[in-house]
Amino acid sequence: MNNIAQVNPGIIAVSRDCFPIELSEKRRKRLIGKCKEQKLEITEIDTIIENEKDVLKALDELKKKKINALIIYLGNFGPETPTVLLAERFEGPVMIVAAAEESGNDLINGRGDAYCGMLNTSYSCGLKKLKPYIPEYPVGTTDEIIPMIQDFIIIARIRLSLKRLKIFSFGPRPADFVACNAPIKPLYDLGIEIMENSELDLFEIFNAAQGNPRIGKVVEEMQKELGAGNTYPPMLPKLAQYEIALTEFMEKNLGASDYGIFANKCWPSFEKYFGFVPCFINSRMATKGIPVSCEVDIYGSLSEYIGTCATGLPATILDINNTVPYDTITAASDKVKDYKPSDLFMGFHCGNTPSCFVVNPKINYQLIMHRLMEPDQEPDITRGTLEGRIVPGDITILRLQSTADTRLKAYVAQGEVLPIEPRSFGGIGIIGIREMGRFYRHVLIEKRFPHHTAVAFKHIGKNVFSLFTMLGIDDISYNKPKGDLYKTENPF
Repeated sequence: MNNIAQVNPGIIAVSRDCFPIELSEKRRKRLIGKCKEQKLEITEIDTIIENEKDVLKALDELKKKKINALIIYLGNFGPETPTVLLAERFEGPVMIVAAAEESGNDLINGRGDAYCGMLNTSYSCGLKKLKPYIPEYPVGTTDEIIPMIQDFIIIARIRLSLKRLKIFSFGPRPADFVACNAPIKPLYDLGIEIMENSELDLFEIFNAAQGNPRIGKVVEEMQKELGAGNTYPPMLPKLAQYEIALTEFMEKNLGASDYGIFANKCWPSFEKYFGFVPCFINSRMATKGIPVSCEVDIYGSLSEYIGTCATGLPATILDINNTVPYDTITAASDKVKDYKPSDLFMGFHCGNTPSCFVVNPKINYQLIMHRLMEPDQEPDITRGTLEGRIVPGDITILRLQSTADTRLKAYVAQGEVLPIEPRSFGGIGIIGIREMGRFYRHVLIEKRFPHHTAVAFKHIGKNVFSLFTMLGIDDISYNKPKGDLYKTENPF
């Protein structure tokens, strides 16, 4: 995907001057060697930090080697003042980890005391209000630190992408969608740019793309993607025109940013002027790593983008939509596993999920809009959804949201799409999340989250939770296990 950042991580060692510098150097080289064994591409920084002048030298080396994510490695106790100065002045995301002791036979000259040094380093980071990534168990052997680095690379990829992201929105929210409120100040606090536009602007760029020479090629791509699901071939050129309009608009308006996503008005007036619903194009854009959220849900699109950056895969946005009937659960008892009925729900949207995550996808019409706009008529302007059952497998639902008074809050929960036929319409799947009923009541309802959730097609809860922590979000929720009560949960 070209719409997310590429991480070029580097490892630098630090050493307190009353400890042997050779200990930090030896341990850094051993860690780099282990990275190479694991085919983990990390650049070794030759400078070792003992004092503030070393920081200046290291920053110059980091710049020359084009490092954009830094792993600070305490090979021994480490000097907290220059260590934290380096973390402060380095422009990208920072991880701090420390070396565990290696042998009971070498605890005199070979003892590094990095376990103690991490405490001082963390304290000093707090004094400067820094938020480096510190793993759950940040002191370890080389084998233990490798997976920590792998986690950090994912987190760094998201953070770097957000700092160079621009969100394009078109149109105000539809009526009765106040839940999708989007104060923009928190976006700026995260380093994200936003460009707000009207529905007329969207209609103008769509009309300007008529006759674009790329339309034929995009139609061919669509035909290949849809296969037997190409149920309305004559409408593909118009859909291709819309996709080209969005793509070219983004290319022309990124400005100082490198990556872009969309939050677009998609109904009810859209269909009367454009002549289709845009769901299939939203699906295709998401496949390219460019989420397009429905109903001008700016934070929904941002959450979907976070999922894409974390997994390197397309993501989607779904309504946390409806309960699963008991007769459906009973009929599929072997596939329901040990989930309780309250652990299950149907995730649905009109048809924006990437086709690679839909079983037998096909172009259809939006039933709810058809009832409203074309009652008792053959579908016309309500065609353009991509429908089908969502592919079974691991998922993570997540959302980063601003409250009306510009405070950021977030949630993340892991689960799975079950291999059960929903027997309904749209892009839809039956989702199981442990203790979803309690999570629904005491997080989604209690904390007033919108009905949209971003869905990433992997378990990434650990990485996303760490990212939200690095972003300074104090209110992060997850689905608590049975017996672990929410603050508002009735204990009786």
